[in-house]
Amino acid sequence: MPKLIKILKNCSGQAIVELALILPILLLLFFGIVEFGRIFSTQLLVTSSAREAAREAVVGAGDEAVVLSAKNRASILDDARMEIYISPEEASRIRGNPVTVRIDYPVKIYAPIISEIIGDPFVVRGEVTMRVE
Repeated sequence: MPKLIKILKNCSGQAIVELALILPILLLLFFGIVEFGRIFSTQLLVTSSAREAAREAVVGAGDEAVVLSAKNRASILDDARMEIYISPEEASRIRGNPVTVRIDYPVKIYAPIISEIIGDPFVVRGEVTMRVE
């Protein structure tokens, strides 16, 4: 009888069951943090390059120079996936009026469940408006 009580009090499988229950939640949290960091880093780069491009536009640079400035600022991003919109066009810029530079960049999401929650790719947008000098 004492052997049976000893077997019933043995809890060696409890830790494995608890790990199996909590591990998916921990992995989801970990991958969520990693993906959020990647998206936030890209957001900072895109906004910074939009600000740099808008500055080029308001001091009189042409549209090609503005696009080149944006791509140079975000040099670690893929240029082919970067969409740059400049409004108004180069010929329509008048001193004192606003110029808007918007950059859209799709970020590939690698974590499987996170990609279904927020969508894949997640489009990051940076938009800056400045007055023409």
